[in-house]
This record gives sequence, C-alpha cells and structure tokens, in this order.
Amino acid sequence: MPTTPAYEILNPDAKSPILLICDHASNRIPPNVNDGTLGLSDHDMNRHIAYDVGAAGVTHHLAELLDAHAVLSRFSRLVIDPNRGEDDPTILMKLYDGSIIPGNRYADAAEKERRLELFYRPYHAALSAQIDHMIADGRTPSLVSIHSYTKQLNGRPPRPWHLGVLWDKDGRLAKPFMEYFAKDPDIVVGNNEPYSGELRGDTMYYHGTARGLPHVLIEIRNDLIDTPEGQQEWANRIAPAIWTAFESANKETDNG
Repeated sequence: MPTTPAYEILNPDAKSPILLICDHASNRIPPNVNDGTLGLSDHDMNRHIAYDVGAAGVTHHLAELLDAHAVLSRFSRLVIDPNRGEDDPTILMKLYDGSIIPGNRYADAAEKERRLELFYRPYHAALSAQIDHMIADGRTPSLVSIHSYTKQLNGRPPRPWHLGVLWDKDGRLAKPFMEYFAKDPDIVVGNNEPYSGELRGDTMYYHGTARGLPHVLIEIRNDLIDTPEGQQEWANRIAPAIWTAFESANKETDNG
C-alpha cells in the first residue's frame, strides 16, 4: 500500500497562484476499510453518494488549463468525508439519499478516529503543506474547490442550476466568478445553491476562511460532466471565469 494513500497532487511544478482542490474525487474504498468494500452495489458506488461524479476529470483539465497545482482525495466520501469538520455528525454516513451503507453500520467512535487518522488528516495536512509551499514561494494561493452535485435527490424536485457557487463571508472569488456568467442566458448559476457555503469546519473554512485566503467552492451538475467530453467542455467553460475571478480578487487585495 502507498505510504500516502489519502491524496494525490497534480502539476507539482505549476507556477500559477491558483490551488485546485477536489475533496470528493474518488469512490475508492481502501483495502484497510472493511476489506475494501462498504457492501454497496456498483450502482450506488458509481453515483453521487460515493463521490462527486466527474469532478476529478474537470480538476485534471483545469490544472492544465490554469497551470495550477491540484490536490485530490483518493478515498470515497463514504469512508470519511474530508469536506466536513471532525465533529460534524455527517462526516461518517450510515444512510445517504435513501441508501443504507452496510459497511458503516457498526462504525463506532474508535473506527471513526482510525479513519480520520488514516485518510482525513493526511489529506488536510497535504493541503496545508501545499498552501505553505506556495506562500514560501511568494504566491498567495487562491483556493478553488471543485465539486459536483446530482440533478435530483430522491423525492426532491429537479435542480435547475448548471453551476453552484458556494461561499460564506469572503466573496473575492465568488462574486466575480458569478458575474462572469451573468450575461450568459444559457448557463444558470446558483448563489449558494444547491447548498450553503456557510458550513463551519469544511475545507474552505479550514483552509480559506481561517487563513484569510481567497477561496470559492464551485459545484457542477453531474449530468453535465459524467463523460470525458463533458468534463473537458466544462473545464474549458469555467477556466477563464476562474482566472477572471482571480485577477479581480488580486486587484481588490492590491487596492485594499
């Protein structure tokens, strides 16, 4: 087993001040978690409850388009959710969007701690180290987290947005990113939709808000990026918006 199974880093020699993050890149269940299975069907393991469909592919393309570093998880969100605070009750899910997670049914506090130590903490340590490296190199990182969401949850109405932009108090990246698409009638952008970005303890709070770094979480509806072609198309669409937002945030910082 690799010594660092919790994450991978793309484009380590990148020169851009943008740091891409993909918390839910993988549906992998490591072999030291319930013998490599959580007892779910292939159907469940390939839908949004296990990972963010298409998000890793988009992140790979964005890393190339923006000459950016990227940090991606290498474990399913059902193992332990890296986009939650350690004390969040949803960090280790036993029921998700109508599916019972058999391999998590008897996961107790000791098992949660074991998974935190094996996967969650190394992943966040890698993010912190990458941020520290960029700062030491004279680049203040702008954090861009790439996620995807399902078009419709069980028993809920369809979600109309193509993109969702999640943010809390710091709008330096979020606002200009949304403004970029404001004049495009073909793209519907949700402001803190389909979720709120005001989740204390999540990745953007821990690495962005707490460190005073510009940050934004971008959600893409997963039916748009469930193929390699869709992932390339939407990376091409949002890359210039990310760069425009970065330039705006950088100008705001200079003027401030």
